[in-house]
Amino acid sequence: MTDTPMFPVWRGGVASWGGAVGWSQAWGWGRCLRWEPAGPGEGAQALDGPIWCVLCRECRVRLQEACQRGQGALRLRADMLSLKLPQLEAQALLDTHQVPKVFREDGIISGYRDPQSSAKDCLLSSFQLTNETINIWTHFLPTWYFLWRFGVLCSTLNFLSDSYTWPLLVYMLLICVYPFTSSCAHTFSTMSPESRHICYFFDYGALSLYSLGCAISYGSYVMPDGWVNSWLHQHYVPIAVGNTIFCTSLSCYSSKVLRTGAFVFPFLFDTVPLFYRLLLCCWGSCGPSEALVNHSYHLLFAFLTCFLFASHLPERLAPGRFDYFGHSHQLFHVCAVVGTHFQMEGVMADMAARRAWLVTHGAAPSLLGTAGALAAGVFLNLGIIALFSAPLFWKLPQLRGRCRGAAATHGVNPAPHTE
Repeated sequence: MTDTPMFPVWRGGVASWGGAVGWSQAWGWGRCLRWEPAGPGEGAQALDGPIWCVLCRECRVRLQEACQRGQGALRLRADMLSLKLPQLEAQALLDTHQVPKVFREDGIISGYRDPQSSAKDCLLSSFQLTNETINIWTHFLPTWYFLWRFGVLCSTLNFLSDSYTWPLLVYMLLICVYPFTSSCAHTFSTMSPESRHICYFFDYGALSLYSLGCAISYGSYVMPDGWVNSWLHQHYVPIAVGNTIFCTSLSCYSSKVLRTGAFVFPFLFDTVPLFYRLLLCCWGSCGPSEALVNHSYHLLFAFLTCFLFASHLPERLAPGRFDYFGHSHQLFHVCAVVGTHFQMEGVMADMAARRAWLVTHGAAPSLLGTAGALAAGVFLNLGIIALFSAPLFWKLPQLRGRCRGAAATHGVNPAPHTE
């Protein structure tokens, strides 16, 4: 009897046994099982729920034959009742006192992942609610938005032969790279202390290259009329390449305070031409335009981004209340992406509206000043990242021992780290 397969049979929707709506009444279907009254005065009886049926050997054979005959119309498996779906086991989340100091964030009390997670665990954690989940998705999803906009531009512009579009090409590539790199950094930063540093080294490098892309596009499309062909205009992109080296180096080496300054300086340098154009409009020397309106929105969100990154608000005012939703890094990501959207719209508006004047009065964008500057920035930034990452690989056993020791002190038994 124990070897006889059993399976549930029912008709109707799922509902409470004791409620007013039963299994069959939920969808208006017939009863599962009905039998005649046993004696006078008793009504027909019905069972409104799942019934476990036991098939004899002959019935099993007939059921298998029916399944085989019905494969053309409805594909059934004789062993479908033993099918087991894989289940995703959620990671156990930790509090701030259970993780090493390098993983802690100001004002974030709970929701931390295991500081010795595997790469697979890091990927799966993006589908589990942790204090990093929103950080991952607020930059991963915008990556696809910018890729879609880039694809639309590729179908409307001739990036290969029209040199005037090359600065826009570099800019669009980099606004697709920086949010994706940030998303990956937040995803894999809990594999180990050294992996956390290396992930964010790449994040800093991508942001530095993004500032270079802004400078290349601004130098070609946003530069004020009076500054075109000036000394600053001619050396604008080479100085921006130097700024990326300074920004990435200081970000990888210094504390968070200096790191904030390292990103503010390239931003201020890149936007000097834009600030000047906005001041001219405030003085009445020019009228409002679609490009300047978008640039103004971009500057507003850029200031909000910097404020949120440096202030750690609102979680600093109410620690533990914004561990999963609404903390400053999530808001910082959203403001950065929205600001980049308005910046992109402003750059494209300037590119279209000022093309005739810029082609006539300015030098055409060169391959060296666009793709060459990007290649130099990528090469130099990768070299800086490699320089700062090498000591982490040399001290790998020592750093892992410290992490496990700190975790054991706080009652955590981290899983062994696998490469």
